[in-house]
Amino acid sequence: MRHQTAFIAATGTALPGEPVDNTTLGAALHVSDEWIDVFVGTRTRHFARDLATGEIRDTLADLCAEAGASALARSGLEAGDLGFLVLATATPDRLLPTTAAQVADRLGLDQLPVYQLQAGCSGALQAVELGQALLGAGAGAGLVIGGDVTHRHLDLRADAARLPTQELVNYVLFGDGAGAAVLTAEPTGDAVALRGLVHRFAGLGREPGQLVDWYGVGDRASDRPILAEDYKAIEEHVPAMAVELLWDVLGLAGWDPGDVDHLLPPQLSRRMTERITERLRLPDAREVSCVTDTGNTGNALPLLQIDRLLHGMARGERAVALAVESSKWIKTGLALEKV
Repeated sequence: MRHQTAFIAATGTALPGEPVDNTTLGAALHVSDEWIDVFVGTRTRHFARDLATGEIRDTLADLCAEAGASALARSGLEAGDLGFLVLATATPDRLLPTTAAQVADRLGLDQLPVYQLQAGCSGALQAVELGQALLGAGAGAGLVIGGDVTHRHLDLRADAARLPTQELVNYVLFGDGAGAAVLTAEPTGDAVALRGLVHRFAGLGREPGQLVDWYGVGDRASDRPILAEDYKAIEEHVPAMAVELLWDVLGLAGWDPGDVDHLLPPQLSRRMTERITERLRLPDAREVSCVTDTGNTGNALPLLQIDRLLHGMARGERAVALAVESSKWIKTGLALEKV
């Protein structure tokens, strides 16, 4: 989909607490830290909950507001300069009021459109797409945020060591965090131009690769799984979909593979990222990844990667960011150029 050119003026991130290494997480789950490293390759992650006491230290709104405030401060803009806020998450604090509205309130925003997108790994780039459209409709600047607090699905009362591998993997893949970006209609701040954005549903006739359920008062005693993941299907389909997505983004931007200086690959886990990057065959591009240090933070991940990208991106350099959501198979990709 083509839009008027938009620019990333600045980014901000928020990761709660100290990093939790595999030894600490393995002890809490009664599994070996070696298994975690071999199976997913993540070394640390952050949780908004203290694993020892169960205390909730940060809500999703806390993390998103922190990331948003950081991005806004770095952009040089004021809250009153923003024309919209878009927040993407799969784990809102509540169904209502939306986390997006809570974050807008904390940031001092008023009398502007506020959107919340319910999405998984693709949500951050969906938020960028909506933000770009709003800039094209006349907004001068806006804030997009992606974040998740996956600890709410981490049940430390269960004997995780007895779980089947396809269930246990959900306990070790994820982490909590938020990322944000200020979008502008004119180049300012970091001045990274959006040269192409792909967002495509690719799940026609496919079984979901991931399921996150929710319960109300009437069905809270249901035995439906609250979280399920078909890791084998993800291993099979995501690398191939990432290759398709790369060529879609390059075609939209009018670039050749050799034009790409930085690659931001999908971030399910370090092991999966390694397999995907090998399939993408961009050996001259610098990989920008963070999943080894942060775990899979869902909607935060693409913005955490873009934040890292901006610290090392020189004028004229180009980057491609890719995200594949396995819930019902959604592909999102972004072409970026430092101007």
